[in-house]
Amino acid sequence: MNQPDAIRQDLKKYADAEKAAFLPKFFQAFPGGYGEGDQFIGVAVPNQRKVARKYCKSVSLNDLDMLIRDPVHECRLTAIFILVLKYEKARSEAEREKIVSIYLNNLSSINNWDLVDSSAYKILGPYLFEKERSLLYRMAGSGKLWQERIAVITTMHFIRNNDYNDTLTLAEMMLDHEHDLIHKAVGWMLREIGNRDFDIEYEFIKRHYQEMPRTMLRYAIEKFNPGLRKNILAGKF
Repeated sequence: MNQPDAIRQDLKKYADAEKAAFLPKFFQAFPGGYGEGDQFIGVAVPNQRKVARKYCKSVSLNDLDMLIRDPVHECRLTAIFILVLKYEKARSEAEREKIVSIYLNNLSSINNWDLVDSSAYKILGPYLFEKERSLLYRMAGSGKLWQERIAVITTMHFIRNNDYNDTLTLAEMMLDHEHDLIHKAVGWMLREIGNRDFDIEYEFIKRHYQEMPRTMLRYAIEKFNPGLRKNILAGKF
């Protein structure tokens, strides 16, 4: 049995019918939802991570290139978990570039928020940290929801290294975005900045309060003290 099939078989051992019925609703895989058409077998994330750790050393990058295109959501997410583990353990720039190439060549399969949030800042973040970052702006301007979210979430790695400029620039680009999944992502990243430098986040919110979607604002100020949060929501600065 080849490695992708072995991974699929191991995941099926953890499949749960009740969970498989629930997940399409949770990830909006219904007609008109942002995850329309996705398939689920009902495997919990801890079990997917267990399978990922089991096969991390043995599965090849070429096999992952196939598995990440699987129609089953859990297979794709498990492939992403493995890809992240391989990136973290990579010893050469050539190996890291191969992993990033697989990631970027399969953006159409990284098509829900959990797939994005489990990978963008762990693969593209460290890869781009000391490189030119125009890729993020091309993704942010692509008009494709998941690429836009990848661009925003990638900057988590920059934030954790006290580099906020791209996050703030992308946040400004997304102020008039129509989708709440982008509002939530931007608000989350602004909150991460605020956890490290309150003044930078506060000044951004003060400057853009009138333009910010309310979901973005609420996510951004979630950890503020209740009195300050109440004032900001009322437009009192």
